[in-house]
Amino acid sequence: MTFEVIVIDFSQIKKLWETRVKKHKQRCKVEKQRIEKSALQKIKQEWTFMLECKNKGIPQSVYLQNGFVDTELKILERNERKSCIDKKDLSLNGKKESDEFILQLSGEHWEHLPESLKEKTYLRELHVNNTRIQTIPEYIQFFQELKVLDLSQNKINHLPSEIGYLAKLKEFNVSFNNVKNVPAELGDCENLEKLDLSGNLQLEELPFELSNLKKVTFIDLSANKFSSIPICVLRMSMLQWLDISGNNLKDLPQDIDRLDQLETLLLHKNEITYLPLELTNISSLRLLVVSGDKLIEIPSALLENPLLKYVKILDNPIEDETHIEDVNDIEESNQEREKFEKEFMKAYIEDIAERESTPMYTTKVSLNLQL
Repeated sequence: MTFEVIVIDFSQIKKLWETRVKKHKQRCKVEKQRIEKSALQKIKQEWTFMLECKNKGIPQSVYLQNGFVDTELKILERNERKSCIDKKDLSLNGKKESDEFILQLSGEHWEHLPESLKEKTYLRELHVNNTRIQTIPEYIQFFQELKVLDLSQNKINHLPSEIGYLAKLKEFNVSFNNVKNVPAELGDCENLEKLDLSGNLQLEELPFELSNLKKVTFIDLSANKFSSIPICVLRMSMLQWLDISGNNLKDLPQDIDRLDQLETLLLHKNEITYLPLELTNISSLRLLVVSGDKLIEIPSALLENPLLKYVKILDNPIEDETHIEDVNDIEESNQEREKFEKEFMKAYIEDIAERESTPMYTTKVSLNLQL
C-alpha cells in the first residue's frame, strides 16, 4: 500500500532544513572537540601509529623514546615518500593523459567559445557552464570522440543541426538556457543515453526524429511549456526516468504504458486532473510524484501497489509582489526559482528513494506567510 506525502511551500521547508543542518553541525563540532580532548583519542592515535610502523617494518627503537610513542615524528611520511616516487610519476602521467580529453569552461566573461577549441576535436567531454555564450558553432560536428556534452546554465538560444554528427555522444545537457527548438538531427545520436532539456522555459515540442533514440534511459523536460508528453518520448523503449514537471500537461496519453521500463515519473506542477488506468500496467514503476491541487481521479491499483512510492505535492507558493518590467529579468528570475525548486526536489526524491516505505500517515502543512 502506498501513502501520500503532502508538502506545501518549498521556501519554508528549505528554511527548516537549513536550521536543522546548522544545529547538526554545531553538535558535530562539540562532539569533535570532546573527542580531541579525550585520552582515548590519544591512545587510539598511538596504537594506529605503532601498527602502521610495524606493517612497514620500522623498528620500535626509531619511534619509542624512553618508553613513550612519539607520534610527531615524520617517519611514515619519509618512508612513504621514498616508496611512492615511481608510483607518483606513473600516476601523474596517467592523470595528464586523462585530463587532455576533458575541457571545462565557465565564467560570465565568456561570450564566445575560444578559437583554440577547434584544435581539440579529440575531446571526450566538453563542459561549458555559467557563461554568456549564446550559440554553439557548426564545427562541433568534428568532435567525433565526444561522449559528454554539458552546456547547462548558459544563454544558448540555438542548437546547430551539426550536433547530429556526434555519433558517440552519450550525455547531452542543455538545461537552463534559452533554447526554443531542438534540431531533428539530434535523433541521429543513436548512442545517447541521457538527455536534459530542463529549465529552458520556452520548449513546447520535440521533433519526431528523436524516436530513434532507443538507448535513452533518462530524459528531463521539466520547467518548459509542453502541453503533452512528446510522441518521440513514448517511443524511447528503454526509458527509466522521465521528469516532465513544471509544464502545461492536463492529462496523460492512453498509451503511457508503452514505457514499460519506466521506474521514475515526475508529473508535479502541471494541470493534470486524473491519472489513466494504463499507468498500472507499468510494473517497473517505483516512484510517482504528482501535484494534488487539481487531481481528482487516481486508480486505486496505484495506491494499493506495495512497490510504488506515491508522492502528492500541494504547491502553495507565496505571491511575490515585486514588479519586474524587463522580460529578460523575468526569465532569469523564473529560471533561478526553477533551479532552486529542482535542487530541492532532487534532494527530496533522493530521501524518499532511500526509505523502505513512505510515511504511514498523511502530513499536511499549511503555511501562508508573506515574506
